[in-house]
Amino acid sequence: MIIIENEQTIVEMEAGLEEAIRETIEASLLDQGVQYEAEVSVLLVDNEAIREINRDTRNLDAVTDVLSFPMIDYEPGLTYTDLYRDYDFGDQYFDGDALLLGDIVISLERALEQSEEYAHSLKREVCYLTVHSVLHLLGYDHMEVEDKAKMRDVEERILGKLAITRD
Repeated sequence: MIIIENEQTIVEMEAGLEEAIRETIEASLLDQGVQYEAEVSVLLVDNEAIREINRDTRNLDAVTDVLSFPMIDYEPGLTYTDLYRDYDFGDQYFDGDALLLGDIVISLERALEQSEEYAHSLKREVCYLTVHSVLHLLGYDHMEVEDKAKMRDVEERILGKLAITRD
């Protein structure tokens, strides 16, 4: 189950953007071999709201483009595919039949700024941020150079499968 809530009014939701977010999440989970129905919540906010969330949860008083809050623990350097592909999760990780993967918060205001900065569409930017965040929910990180390169390769592969380019 994918839950999307738009709590901002600064950026107009383009036609098809919500569906693109859903398709991006589904493609990311499929690519990574998630064999369960999964629950992912996406909250779309403005810069001030994401700044508050960033300050309250990470002690960073700054605007960011996306935040990820995974529900599953991972050992450093290991991902869902490495640890949990054939794992029998306990009931605490499920809501009904859905595996609780976590929450994503995207600043649509920042995404629009970045889409203009990088000269591509808002859809491309939001889908990139969505893939990036789903991968965080699945244990990926980019603190080390090798991990960053691995994550970037997976992001581009998934976006390529969706035919989401830097147009």
